[in-house]
Amino acid sequence: MILFPAIDLKDGQCVRLKLGDMEQATVFNDDPAAQAKAFEDQGFQYLHVVDLNGAFAGESRNGAAVEAILKAVQFPVQLGGGIRTLEHVESWLGKGLARVILGTVAVRDPDLVKQAAKRFPGQVAVGIDARRGMVAVEGWAETSELSVIELARRFEGAGVAAIIYTDIDRDGVLAGINWDATLELARATSIPVIASGGLASMADIERMTQPQFSVLEGAISGRALYDGRIDPRTALAVLKAAP
Repeated sequence: MILFPAIDLKDGQCVRLKLGDMEQATVFNDDPAAQAKAFEDQGFQYLHVVDLNGAFAGESRNGAAVEAILKAVQFPVQLGGGIRTLEHVESWLGKGLARVILGTVAVRDPDLVKQAAKRFPGQVAVGIDARRGMVAVEGWAETSELSVIELARRFEGAGVAAIIYTDIDRDGVLAGINWDATLELARATSIPVIASGGLASMADIERMTQPQFSVLEGAISGRALYDGRIDPRTALAVLKAAP
């Protein structure tokens, strides 16, 4: 079970949004590279990064910050937000990312995702963000008519490395992950699922050690790490000790 610390980038700073609203951003660090290095020093093994401006713009907007992160750390980094073409995928992987996350384009052009997954085995994930079970796109600004499970099943057998599933209604408000929906998705697809949106406390970490959660690859935590609700070393020790 991997615990992914999250760095969400807005205007070059580490922020957390509330319910996906760019107008409700709290700045936690104005040096993303230093924050990434701090996470690595705390013992985390994988970093999750989102270019929030890029998600809305459809192309990279925080590239300099991401490149600074890649230079500062040794552990693998995955990036989502504004990656919409094969050229974007190839460029970012060439700069040292371990994995790119394709979200909006997974809805708009699923064939592109399949091409990317075939060309870059193990390095392409799909980000599925949802409101009330329906997939949201364009930086969460639009909600589609597509269900989460329907979208996930489009990529069965395509070589997608993981699905990052975010419940927008819980993101950034410390309400706890929507475990029921996350587990339902994980059981409905053979693609590894990473939970995101609302990881709130050490109680959530303890819950992740229960047998039914072994179906997940891991979970992402942002605000709860930044404000101290989750102690990094304690959380990592709990997960490592789990059977």
